[in-house]
Amino acid sequence: MTSVIKRDGRNVPFDEGKIEIAVSKAMAETQKGIEEDVAALVAKAAKDNFTDKESVTIEDIQDFVELELMKHSPEAAKKYILYREERTKLREEGWQMSDLQKDIYNNKYRYDGESFEEFIRRVSGGDDFIGKAIKDKKFMPAGRILAGRGLDKFGKKITLSNCYVMPQVEDNIESIFDTAKYLARTYSYGGGCGLTISKLRPKGAHVRNAANTTTGAVSFMDLFSLTTSLIGMRGRRGALMLNMDVSHPDIEDFIDVKNNLEKVTSANISVNINDEFIKAVKDGTDYTLHFQVESTGEVIEKTIDARALWHKLAKNNWNMAEPGVLFWDRINSWHIMSEDKNFSYAGVNPCAEEPLPAFGSCNLSSINLSEFVKDPFTDYARFDFEAFEKMATAGVIYLNGILDENTNLHPLPEQRKMSDDLRQIGLGIMGLADMFIKLGITYGSESSIKLIHQIGRSLINSALRQSALLAKEDGPFPMYDAEAVLASPFIQANADEDVLELIKEHGLRNSQLLTIAPTGSISTLLGCSNGVEPIFQISYTRKTESIHSEDRYYKVYTGIVKELMDKLEIYEEEDLPDYVITTSTLNYKDRIEVQAAWQQYIDASISSTVNVPNEFTIEDVEGLYMYAYDMGLKGVTIYRDGCARGGILITDNKKSSADKIQELQKEIDEIASTELKQNPDVCPMCGGKMIHSGGCAECTSCGYSPCSV
Repeated sequence: MTSVIKRDGRNVPFDEGKIEIAVSKAMAETQKGIEEDVAALVAKAAKDNFTDKESVTIEDIQDFVELELMKHSPEAAKKYILYREERTKLREEGWQMSDLQKDIYNNKYRYDGESFEEFIRRVSGGDDFIGKAIKDKKFMPAGRILAGRGLDKFGKKITLSNCYVMPQVEDNIESIFDTAKYLARTYSYGGGCGLTISKLRPKGAHVRNAANTTTGAVSFMDLFSLTTSLIGMRGRRGALMLNMDVSHPDIEDFIDVKNNLEKVTSANISVNINDEFIKAVKDGTDYTLHFQVESTGEVIEKTIDARALWHKLAKNNWNMAEPGVLFWDRINSWHIMSEDKNFSYAGVNPCAEEPLPAFGSCNLSSINLSEFVKDPFTDYARFDFEAFEKMATAGVIYLNGILDENTNLHPLPEQRKMSDDLRQIGLGIMGLADMFIKLGITYGSESSIKLIHQIGRSLINSALRQSALLAKEDGPFPMYDAEAVLASPFIQANADEDVLELIKEHGLRNSQLLTIAPTGSISTLLGCSNGVEPIFQISYTRKTESIHSEDRYYKVYTGIVKELMDKLEIYEEEDLPDYVITTSTLNYKDRIEVQAAWQQYIDASISSTVNVPNEFTIEDVEGLYMYAYDMGLKGVTIYRDGCARGGILITDNKKSSADKIQELQKEIDEIASTELKQNPDVCPMCGGKMIHSGGCAECTSCGYSPCSV
């Protein structure tokens, strides 16, 4: 049998089916479209031509296909030649990248000057399907995999898991400092961490040591933040999420801690909100904060106005973009393991899309939805469900391989055991907003929500099906409890009948399957929209801190809008279709409804920031959070443009009142300076007389002087 010598030197069997597919793709770009008989004829001719040869190169086959295709379809032959040229350029140079994309690629993910082809081979693990999907921008592993896969053979201690959650800190000094040690070790391997501090006794509680009372749970936040800031990693800093239950007596201090920009500088914070508290807010009743000190039995309680605390939470988020809110009862009730009494979440990862048990971790990858649109920007645009489901299936297989490869790369032995016991993965999506624009659908519209439900259902069933098939081969995850998993409301609501039967028969290889991360760096690298987010602006400035030792600012033009304008021959932004909307023009309830539609099918969670304008009020924030709860979200945060804490994405057209005043003053000063040069003896402000002295001038009437500007 003839073998094919691939470009990396491997030998694989000759497959005429691949030739037929390649020819069909070339034909699809022509006016005639696909001629299946011609594609089959060319593929058979290639097979017959090389059948007597022991081996043949990829280039030999492609050269023959070009000549053979010219006989039957010259137009398709031209498309095929162009495709070859594009692939050659891609192999040699990689993607066309902006300066920012090059910085991300070279400084965060590329290892020791490796070529683009070597990079693809390393991160794909030699999987041709995954490698091609990455090249085609259809699939992208998360940052830890991109930066670390394969480097253990060089002695590198780099985990392939983006995130971990530590056990809740116990109420004693040993646990507090053991936790700091766990954090430091995990950061040193490249992982971010989540930590819940709700078990630490509140301020004023009695202690049996040299002090009379404790300084409280909040006082230890700086210790964990400092640990995070001290441990640096290639391409990123240690990332930390600190959580506290809304029922903790120190919750007000926790909410207020970020008001001081010099405190807890290296951690995000979120409040775990329970259903009981939400009910108290809705009813306008009091709520009891409660803590019992385990070692002494001391009970500390405090009654507060629930709406007042809710307002404080909204106000701080309005002003400082923190804390975020996590609807903790919803997190615990909507996932694969929800009915397993031996399982519980300990917290969430730094971006909050990963609820995890103590010492839990997750390996992440994302599918770029925008690359699964056929005939984009046309009336015939449609989503390719068949190709998407193949990609989802391959993604689950890929991440299970990463799990096995990462077994000995976790920073702590407890993390290794938990990963082996639960086999949690996080396959997600990005490019949602770009997909809608290619399809001509408005983000947040009824049509968009309908499509999300279709894609989401397809995604979860593809993932469940493949996980069950892997369980058939290798067995379910060690902590698998069939009765509990099958009783899960999430499984019952989302699994198709045939998939449910597979699970009943074989179990699941993974206790967690889907999550939607923020995908900030990898979506920027690919040039697509982040996670489930709408496009931020037509153009924007991006600040990056982790790539360089100092802040740098990049002007970024949204690629999808440029594509659309080129395709439709639009030259002015004002002429863009109505379905091109941004965070500035999007209805905020629509934004929540998009996330809610996805959450139906995501067993982990979704990292999401709702960008709102500067004029958004505190009451607006309260309403948005309550709407998020009512719509079934697991968590959300907001970022108000112009708030006291600077963001990563900075709009050019949305400025605070102070900025607008400053710019107006600058404009006035420039006009005055020009007029003064033209007529130096007349005041440009009031028309009075200017007196010149000592190299400057001053108006005798209003006191204006250009030297004081």
